[in-house]
Amino acid sequence: MGEKKEEIMEVIMALIMHGGDARSSAMEAIHAAKNNDFDLANEKLRNSDQAISEAHKVQTNLLTQEASGESVELNLLMVHAQDHLMSAMTYRDLVEEMVELYLRVGAR
Repeated sequence: MGEKKEEIMEVIMALIMHGGDARSSAMEAIHAAKNNDFDLANEKLRNSDQAISEAHKVQTNLLTQEASGESVELNLLMVHAQDHLMSAMTYRDLVEEMVELYLRVGAR
């Protein structure tokens, strides 16, 4: 495998890894909220945000590369990685709402 292919695989794996970390932390936030541990739920949401932020750094590097005229290889794995990340971001946003709902329901 060429050096360029290895680089793109590292980018793809980073996006998948950070997306997975973001989703996992968000899921842990739901479980914490279900157990009325809202401090932990908020900590897990912050962890999810941090993973998403790391993924955004990877994306920004890709966008900068593309904008400077250097073509970025688009393949099925890259599409999957981007989809994985976007799903995690959506999941994280929904989890934030669910934590808020658990907080309101628990407060009654």
